[in-house]
Amino acid sequence: MKSKLFFTLNALFPGTPEGKPHVPVNPVLLKESWPANWITHPGGDQKEYGVYFFRKKFYLKARPKLFHVHVSADNRYRLMVNGVPICNGPARGDLFNWFFESVDLAPYLVEGQNVIAAQVWNMGKYAPTSLVSNQTAFLLQGDSMEEDIVDTDQAWKVYKSLAHRPCALENAHQRRGYTVVGPGDQVDANYYPWGWEGLEYKDDKWEKAVVIASAVPAACLEKGNRWPLSPRTAPLLDETLIRFVEVRRVYGLEEEVPRTFLRGASPVTVPRYTEASILIDQSYNTVAYPQLILSGGKNATVKLTYAEALFDVDGEKGDRGDILGKQIVGNYDIITSDGAGTRVYRPLWFKAYRYIQLDIKTYDQPLVIKDFHSMRSGSPMKLKAHFSSNDQSMQEIWNVGWRTVQHCAGESFSETPYYEQLQYTGDSRIQALIALYTSGDDRLMRKCIVDFYNSRTPEGLSKGRYAPSKLQIIPTFSLFWVSIVHDYWMHCKDDHFIKGFLQAIIEVMDWYGEHMDPETNMVGPLTWWSFVDWDNYDGWGTSPGTENGNSAIVTLQLAYTLNQAADLFKAFKNERQELLYRQQAQALCRTTYELCFDQHEGMMADSPQKLTFSQHAGVWAVLSGALSLEESRLLLEKVIKMKPLGKVTFFYRFYLNQALKKVGMADRYYSLLGPWRKMLKDGLTTFSEQPEPTRSNYQAWSASPNYDFLATICGIMPELPGFARVLIQPALGELTDVSCRIPHPEGTISATFKRKGEKGLLATIILPERLTGTLVWNEKNIILHGGEQDLDV
Repeated sequence: MKSKLFFTLNALFPGTPEGKPHVPVNPVLLKESWPANWITHPGGDQKEYGVYFFRKKFYLKARPKLFHVHVSADNRYRLMVNGVPICNGPARGDLFNWFFESVDLAPYLVEGQNVIAAQVWNMGKYAPTSLVSNQTAFLLQGDSMEEDIVDTDQAWKVYKSLAHRPCALENAHQRRGYTVVGPGDQVDANYYPWGWEGLEYKDDKWEKAVVIASAVPAACLEKGNRWPLSPRTAPLLDETLIRFVEVRRVYGLEEEVPRTFLRGASPVTVPRYTEASILIDQSYNTVAYPQLILSGGKNATVKLTYAEALFDVDGEKGDRGDILGKQIVGNYDIITSDGAGTRVYRPLWFKAYRYIQLDIKTYDQPLVIKDFHSMRSGSPMKLKAHFSSNDQSMQEIWNVGWRTVQHCAGESFSETPYYEQLQYTGDSRIQALIALYTSGDDRLMRKCIVDFYNSRTPEGLSKGRYAPSKLQIIPTFSLFWVSIVHDYWMHCKDDHFIKGFLQAIIEVMDWYGEHMDPETNMVGPLTWWSFVDWDNYDGWGTSPGTENGNSAIVTLQLAYTLNQAADLFKAFKNERQELLYRQQAQALCRTTYELCFDQHEGMMADSPQKLTFSQHAGVWAVLSGALSLEESRLLLEKVIKMKPLGKVTFFYRFYLNQALKKVGMADRYYSLLGPWRKMLKDGLTTFSEQPEPTRSNYQAWSASPNYDFLATICGIMPELPGFARVLIQPALGELTDVSCRIPHPEGTISATFKRKGEKGLLATIILPERLTGTLVWNEKNIILHGGEQDLDV
C-alpha cells in the first residue's frame, strides 16, 4: 500500500484575494465533532433522486454584527436567509474530503423573527459523474455559541418536493457526444411550495427532520465519520445578471416578439391552445442560470433546450452563428405552469449554452412570459493582464480565450461545462498557467494539485480526472500532475506546500519504473487509458506503443517529467533522488533515440518499428533533451511543414510551442495561430476541443494563446523558482509593436516592445520595486532592476 496523506483545512489557502470576504472557521470545529448534526427527510430512499426543502425560524433580540455559519449538503444545496439567496455548494470533493462553505449571514438578518432555508437535491443514479454521494443530507453549524441557534437538529422542518422529476435522460444521444452532466429538471408548478424560503410561509404541515449522523471534521479521529469535513478552498462563485441579445426565430405566434422583450420591458403572451417556438441567442457561449418569469397559463408547458450550436441535416455545426436550415439538439428542462401570478423558474444547476429554444404549449389559458434573463455563474477570477499589438485580430483571440477560461473555471477547473464539467490533469496544467498569467489567482491551481494528490490509487497514480463516482486513470496525466507541481514551484513561492507532494511524485515515478520493458529500456505495455491527444491514432487518442509497449511519445514524456522531478528534489536538498532521476531521464532519451530516431528522415518515430511518425513524438524528443540543438531545429522545421504526420490538436499545440521556445524558434509562434483564426471565422465564441468536426465548443486547453501571448510573444517567464527573478525574452515574429501587463507575486510587470529596423528593439519595462531580472534579445543579456527602464537594444 502506498503512503497516503490527505491535504485538508484552510491553512493551505491563507488568503482570499477575490470574491466574497473570507470567513474564518472556529479552530475547535476543525479538530472536534460539531454540535450540529447531519439531518434528512424521515421517509423514502435517501440514495435515490430527490429534491428537498429545509427551514428553520429563529428569533434574534438584535441584529448581529457577525453571524458566521458553516454549511454543507449531500449532494447539493442552495442557501437562503429571509428569502435572499446566499450561496450554493458544496464544492466538489470526495468521500475523504467533503467540503463545507463558510458565510456571514449578518447582513441578511433582522431584529425579531428570521428564517434560514435551503434547497437540497440529490440526483441519485442520474447524478453527474463529477459527484459522489453517501445519501441525501443537510448540515448547518454556527461558528460559536452566538450562532448555535441555527445548528441543524430535529427542530428543523423538511419537505420533499413533489414538483421535481428528472428529464433529458437521453443526454448523450441528444448532445451527440459523451455527456455526463446529469439530467434536466422537470418541474410541475402545481406541486411546488411557492414562497418556501420566506418568513411568512406556513410550514406547519412539513415534517420534522431526522438526525442521521454526527458532523465530524476530517482531522478528527472519531469513528463513523461519513462525511469527513474540510473547509472549501475554492472561492465562492459569483452570479451576475446578463441579458439575451436576440430572438432569432419564432414559430406559432401571430404577433412578433417585441425587441424590448429581452430587455425585460415587454412581456410576450402566448394565446391559449397554441404551440409556439422561440429561439433565443445569447450571441456567445456562456455558463449561467436561466431565469424564466411566467404568469397564467394553467398547465401550459415550456421546454427549454440548451445548445452551444445548432446542427444541420448532416449533423454538422458549421458557422456557429448561422441558423438557416438548422435545428437545436441538447439538454433540456420542462416546466408546467400552475396558472398563478408571477412565478420565477430557475434550474437546480447552471446550464452552458449559446442558444436556448422555448417550446411552448398552452391549453385553456394564455401564458404570459414576463421576462427571460440569466445569472452568469463562475469563479470570481478577475482579468488583470493585458495584451495588445499592431495586429488587431489578436485582440479577438485574446478576448475569446479569456471567455473560454472563465467558463471553464468554477469551483474547480473544468474542461468543458457543456458535456462533462470534469477536472482533468492534462487540461488543468494549461488552465493553471493561464490563470496565473491572466489573473494572478492561484487558488484553483492549488486546489487542482491537492485534488489529484487526494485522488491517488494504492498503486501510486492519480486519477485522470477528479470525478469520484467513476474511476478513470490516464497514466500520462499523472505525469502532467507532476508538471503542475513543478509549474507552481516555478511561479509561486510556497515551499511548505510543494514539499508535501514529493513522496507522491516518487510513487508516480515508481509506477513507471515497474512498467518498463527490460529489453528496450523504454516504457512497456501500460494498463488503464493511455491517452495522448485527439489525433487520428485510433479514435481513443492512444498512440502506437501505448498498449503493447515501447511508445516513444510516452517514454520521452516520462524523461521530460523525470527532469522536472529532479529539479524539485534538487531544490529540497535530496541529491540522491535528483541524481537518480537525471540518470533515468538520460537513459530513456538515449535508448529512445537509438531505437526510434530515423537518421535518414531526421524524425522521431512513434515506436521502434518506425512505421508511423507524429508531431507528438518530435515535440517530446525536443522537450526531453533527446536531441541535439541542431537536430531539434531541423526536426521542428519538418514537424511544422510535413503533412502526413500525426498532427497535434489544440491540446498538444501548447507543447509544440514549448518545444519551439526551448530551441530558440519562438518567433515561429505568431505564424502558427491559423487554427485559432479559423475558429473565429467559424463563428466560435469560445475555443473548441479539437479541429472540426468537434464535440465541445468550450475547451480550456484551447485557450493557451492567453498564456503564450504573454509568456512567448512577450517572453515573460520565471528565471528562478518562485518567480524570484524574471526572464523577458520577447519573440515577436512578424509583429512590430507589442505591449503587455501581467500580475506577479510582487506586483505587476509591464512591457512595451517596438522593433527597430531588422534586428533592433526599443523596450520599456516596468518591474515591481523588489523584482530583478534579465532581458534577452538577439543573444544579448541586459540586467533589469525594479522600477521603469527604457532600453534600446
